[in-house]
Amino acid sequence: MFRRDEDGTAAIEFALVLPVFLVLLLGILAYGIYFAAANSTAQLAADAARASVAGINDAERASLARANIASNVGSYGVLIDASKVTVVAAPLASDPNQFRVSISYNAVNLPIWSFTPFLPLPSQVIEQSAIIARGGYK
Repeated sequence: MFRRDEDGTAAIEFALVLPVFLVLLLGILAYGIYFAAANSTAQLAADAARASVAGINDAERASLARANIASNVGSYGVLIDASKVTVVAAPLASDPNQFRVSISYNAVNLPIWSFTPFLPLPSQVIEQSAIIARGGYK
C-alpha cells in the first residue's frame, strides 16, 4: 500500500538536531569565556588584597592594591580590558581591621554578547571582592 522510502531521513534528522546542538555549543563557549573573565577578576582582587597588606595606613594600602591591579591586569590577555576595570580599596565599615579590595569590570567587549538573541547571558558587569585582615597585634 505505502512504499517505505527512507531516502533523506538522515538529512531531516540532521536539520532537526543541528540548531539544538549549535545553541548548546555556543552556550558552552559563551559561558566558558564569561566564567574565565569572572575568575580572572576574582584573582585580580585577591592578589591586590594580598599586596595591600604591606601598607602602613589605609591610603597606602589602597595605593598598593591599585598599583598591583594596574601592573597585572595586562597578563589576562583579551579577557580583561584594563580601561574597563574600576577599583575600590578601603577598610570595611563594619570591621576596620578588615581591608576590602573590590573590582568592577564592564565586560561589554567580550565577544559573547553577540549570542544574546540565542542565549540567556549574565550581567555585563562582573563584580568581585577580596577581604584580608590587617596584620599586627592589638
